[in-house]
Amino acid sequence: MGFSHSEPRIDMEAEADLVRSKGEAENMISVKDLAVTYSDGTRAVQGISFDVKEGEFFGFLGPNGAGKSTTIKVLTTLLKKTSGTAVVAGYDVDKQPQEIRKIMGVQSQDTVVDGDLTGRENIVLQGHFQHMEGKALNERVSELLRLVQLEGVADKRARNYSGGMKKRLDLATALVHRPKLLFLDEPTTGLDPQSRAALWDYLEMLNREGMTVFLTTQYMEEADRLCRRLCIVDRGKIVVSGTPSELKRQVGYDTIKLSLEDGIMRPTAVLKAKEILTPVKGVSKVIESDEGVTVYASNAGQMIADIVRVFDSNKIRLRSVSFSSPTLDDIFLEHTGRRIRPEELVKKSGGMMLGRRN
Repeated sequence: MGFSHSEPRIDMEAEADLVRSKGEAENMISVKDLAVTYSDGTRAVQGISFDVKEGEFFGFLGPNGAGKSTTIKVLTTLLKKTSGTAVVAGYDVDKQPQEIRKIMGVQSQDTVVDGDLTGRENIVLQGHFQHMEGKALNERVSELLRLVQLEGVADKRARNYSGGMKKRLDLATALVHRPKLLFLDEPTTGLDPQSRAALWDYLEMLNREGMTVFLTTQYMEEADRLCRRLCIVDRGKIVVSGTPSELKRQVGYDTIKLSLEDGIMRPTAVLKAKEILTPVKGVSKVIESDEGVTVYASNAGQMIADIVRVFDSNKIRLRSVSFSSPTLDDIFLEHTGRRIRPEELVKKSGGMMLGRRN
């Protein structure tokens, strides 16, 4: 008896999914040479390039004015770029904005909830903007109220919510249509530590479930905890990028922060401090910082006494001395010469954003 042989049928889409599952994820966001110049001549973004993988928690870390919000406005189709390319989920931000808006959720710096509506009504309203209705919408609203722990106050007016509750409600409205991609523009600014930690838990859960998250923040701890990869941005440019652990390893040394007493002739004292510390054994680098100098050294804990004696012998008075393992703030300091100072953001309230009422 003979046997016939035929080539097996190949399901190309299934094969592609298998390759993606075994290999590197596809890009959810691809940005190349992006630049934005405002009408007054301000170059808010200056030729940045980066990619965000599907399912990744990606961060932009930097101070106010670094270009973070401008970048996110371009990616969410709210602002036209000056030059470069930006593609989100395979769609060009200029040519296919409506397609991008269908698959994304946005939580902005300002809390975009209607105080005259209840928490439940705010989520329902956003669902209507996303063309959701009936039983499916009601079930989704109940699910989101449980997620953000607002079931007990769901039918109270949002104007009576605390700041943390409004932030959680705002997040719920951004999630109503189950977006594949979530943009968060400084979502925890102004929150107390407890509310901030609770919001981090929600975001980590969403990412574990497969949602791609793009976060802008000026909080070191937030970026370190949440982001698998991040770019540190300053004055419209990316100064360094990588995983938090990779970036901290680049420093390679502990940091000793030396704060000078008030009233000292700072420029002269800082120059003198750098001069006397550089030759000290174990010191690899001395950088001027906001309150004095930062020293990069190995075995910082063992060196502090020697460093204090050197300052005493040179009659330079210290206000405080501290040391720590490398942080993302140290990375920023190394690349820019200054530290990020989180500040409360005060912005003019906007109008309607992608169907979300202010």
